[in-house]
Order: sequence, then structure tokens, then C-alpha cells
Amino acid sequence: MQDTTTNTLNQLVPDPFYEGLQRGWKAVDASTLKEDVELTCDVVIIGTGAGGGITAEMLTKAGLDVLLIEEGPLKTSRDFKMRESDAFSKLYQESGGRTTTDKSISIFQGRAVGGSTAVNWTSSFRTPGNTLEHWRQVYGLDGQTVEGMLPWFEQAERRLNVGDWAVPPNQNNDALKRGCEKLGLSFGYIKRNVRNCWNLGYCGMGCPVNAKQSMLVTCIPTAMEAGARLYSRLRAQRFVFEGKRVNSLVCEALGPEGLFASGVKVRVVAKHYVAAGGAINNPGLLLRSNTPDPHRILGSQTTLHPVVAVASLMPERVDGFNGAPQTVYSDHFMNTEGFDGRIGFKIETPPIHPVLVSTVLPGDGESHQQMMKRLPDIHLQIALMRDGFHEQSKGGQIVLQKDGSPIIDYPLNDYIWDGARRAMMAMGEIQFAAGAKEVFPVHERYRATKTFAEFKTLMSELKMEKGMTKVFCAHVMGGCRMSGTEKNGVVRPDGVHWQIENLSVHDGSLFPTSIGANPQLSSFGQATRLSAGLIKQLTGKEALPLA
Repeated sequence: MQDTTTNTLNQLVPDPFYEGLQRGWKAVDASTLKEDVELTCDVVIIGTGAGGGITAEMLTKAGLDVLLIEEGPLKTSRDFKMRESDAFSKLYQESGGRTTTDKSISIFQGRAVGGSTAVNWTSSFRTPGNTLEHWRQVYGLDGQTVEGMLPWFEQAERRLNVGDWAVPPNQNNDALKRGCEKLGLSFGYIKRNVRNCWNLGYCGMGCPVNAKQSMLVTCIPTAMEAGARLYSRLRAQRFVFEGKRVNSLVCEALGPEGLFASGVKVRVVAKHYVAAGGAINNPGLLLRSNTPDPHRILGSQTTLHPVVAVASLMPERVDGFNGAPQTVYSDHFMNTEGFDGRIGFKIETPPIHPVLVSTVLPGDGESHQQMMKRLPDIHLQIALMRDGFHEQSKGGQIVLQKDGSPIIDYPLNDYIWDGARRAMMAMGEIQFAAGAKEVFPVHERYRATKTFAEFKTLMSELKMEKGMTKVFCAHVMGGCRMSGTEKNGVVRPDGVHWQIENLSVHDGSLFPTSIGANPQLSSFGQATRLSAGLIKQLTGKEALPLA
């Protein structure tokens, strides 16, 4: 039945990629290559997510010959069936199984054309002013004030249709709203980058009706219509340097499964190279390439917004798998705690789909089975902790494994665990205020509680430790941080590498700290700013507006 429904949806809504390929767009699945290839271009962009997509559109509009490289597959709305089993295996890094070195944190990142923009939940926040001010004071990013970033955010928002969501929140989000209202906590509504949205609620599996204004249906199609070339299932392996410049980029084609190298090599020679592969893959590529790193900064201070969760059973059906997944948030505990004190956190709700939630909810065997049977009644809240602002919260370090693949080592210390306990306490209180019958923390030693007093007692008893408290992440930032001084950054404020003059970074890996909000729009805004500067550098001309 579900396949029939999605097939009908696919037929009703045009697929811009399919239509473009029929017109002759230059897209190559590298798994089909039979022999080594050498490619030349003005600019090669590694990664097709928020940073790569924006950069591709702006550079092609400026008349530059652009080549896009994507490690993941090209999947479009015709392939999106609203099934988790399909989505995780085809659209996510390591099929949604990426973790930190000690496996204490689960990490969700996109891995397909469009990157994480193809599978995220559309939440769009500008970089908070206090984050930008911290960057100015600590990292010398003087031009990146609220006023300085405003025109770049406005361009990105117009281009990607970021705006208020006029539909009432689903029951999952409304419970967060009700709880905050009853307790007198501040809350707000989340802007979304959608157009003609059907309110299906399956954003994390790829939008089958192309309502989500991801790079897959906006900037990348525009770039390809203007002549950009796309190679998917192609892994950027290493840069080859000649003095202070990149001489070439060595890539390896993947097999049809998209995991293992086929043996075919692709060498790319460009005037300029843009790394936009994300905050784990970018540092990994630079580390594999032995990129100059005189101050031992590369890969460090990679932040995650560590996430903890609290679940509850509501007296009415929640059906958290229906409707826009994130429309309500609370920054009450973000704004009341300064950068020098205990870690602040943002409270949101995630969608409640069976596979995702089954990996989140605690317990095993019969207890887990019984909980899953109550899936329609479950309400879930998550807290995103703002890391990177405090001496005891410096983020993690990207390291290379034996096969050269990158992984993040992220220690969870007492400072983070204190934030986790306070965040879970706050979410439990909100859920009881919203009318929950039972509330339980997402912790392996959980038990269901029927009053907030009982919940507080339980939280005071539980040990916050890895393996017991489940921690998640969907926002990986940093590792190639931007700074006004060479000693404190991998790249300059214009995104160009401090030591390599024809290498830039255009995505969230250049953020000096976490954002303190879902980072999609921050990446869009920065990529718009950086691309305008790169166009001026390469052509001597002013960039055309993104929108």
C-alpha cells in the first residue's frame, strides 16, 4: 500500500533531475566507469550538501566551469518511498550507523546528492547573534555580525523559500508547546525551507513530492542546467600539492553498492578546489592528504550538539510520524545560561518513525516490544547541547582509521553529563505539564514514572555515563575552523586555507563552535558569502545574487 501511494505521489510531482537528465545534463555514476579518467575544470566542489550546492549554483552563474563530486549515490524523488529501510541504507553515512570512536554517540549524516539537505527535517535558523559575537571576540571574525551576515541570510532564504510554517503543529510538537505554556517557559515556531509542502512527515527519508527545498531540487539542478558536471559514487581520496597550491585531486570510483573502491581512479585538475564534504569527511580528506597544519588545528574542536532524549506516553494518540517533524522549539534553557556557565540546550521534538525510535527507546526484549506497541501514543523530546563555548566543552578530534576513513573521538565528560541530566529533567517537567501519563528518560536503567516528583527522584539516582545514557547527533560542525588569525584556524575568514592558496572550505566544518541551533541555514548563509568572495577572486567580477 505504501509503495502504491509513493508511486502515485512520484507521478503527480515533476522530478527536476529526471527531466534534466533527459535533456542532457552531464551526470556520471562513477561505478559505471571501466578505466581511469582525468578531468579538468575551473572549480571542483567536493560534496553536494548545503555548502556545495550553494557554491555550485553561484559559480556556474558566474560563468565558471564547475565539477561536482559526491561520494553517495544520485537518488531523486522517484526513489523516495517513505520507507526507513530504503532511506537509511541509501541516503545516510554508514546506513545511519556512524558513531564516535567509543560508540557512545550515534551520528546521523546524509550521504547522497544533496547531502544532509536531502534528509534533514527542514528546520531553518539563522546563526544566533550571541554565537556570532563569541566568534568575533574569540576567533577574530569581525565581519560576521548579525548585520554583516544579514544580506547573505536573506539571499539564501529567498532562494530556498525559508519561511514561517502556517500549518498548526502536529500532536508531537503541540505537546512541547503546551508544556512550555503551562510552565511559563519561552518557546517559538521553527521556519522551514519548503514549497507546496504536503505535510507528510517523512522528510528524513527524502521528500517524495520535492516540497523540501534541498540542494537536490534547487541549487544543483540550476548549476547543472548551466553546464556543471556531476560525478556520484566517487570518493575524493587525497589532494596532491605543489608548493602552496593544490596540483590535483585523486579520487576513486566506488562499486555499484557505493561502499568499496572499484579500482578505477579519477584525477581532477582544477584552478580552485572547494571542500564541502562535511565536518567529518572534510578533515578526513585533508588529513589523508597531509595538508599543511603547522599549528596542529586540523580536525580539532569538532562539535556535535550532543543530544539526549526523554519519552512519554500521552493520554491521546500522538502519531508523531504524521505531519511536519519539527515546528516548535524552546530556547529557554539556552538563553538563560551564559557561555561561561553550565552548558545550555535547545529543546525540540523529533519525528517518531518505527526504525528511528526503536534505536532511541531504551530497554530490550519484552519491555522494548511493549513500548513499541505503544508507538502511536509516544511523545518524544530532544535537547541539543551547545558545545564548543566552554573550557570543558572543546568538542572532539577527527582521526583516521587504518583504512584511511575518518572518525571522531569525542569524550563525554562531567560537564556534558551535567548538561544531559539538567536537560532531561527539564524535558520531563515539560512533558508532565503537557499531560503525560508516564514519562521515562532515554536511559538503559529507566523506569516509567507517573509524577514529576517521581521523575526527579529517578533522575537523581541515574548515573549519566556512556553506554547507559543514549546520546545522539545530527549536527556535526568544525574540524576546519575559520579564524582571523593563522594560529587559531585552518581557513581564513574568506574560507580559503591559510597555507594552500587555491583550496577553500564551504560548509559547517569551518564553524569555530557549534551554532546552538540546527545549522542548515548557517551553512547556506556562509556558503553564499564565501562563494561571492571566491567569484570576485577568480573572475574579478561581482557575484550575481543567489536569489
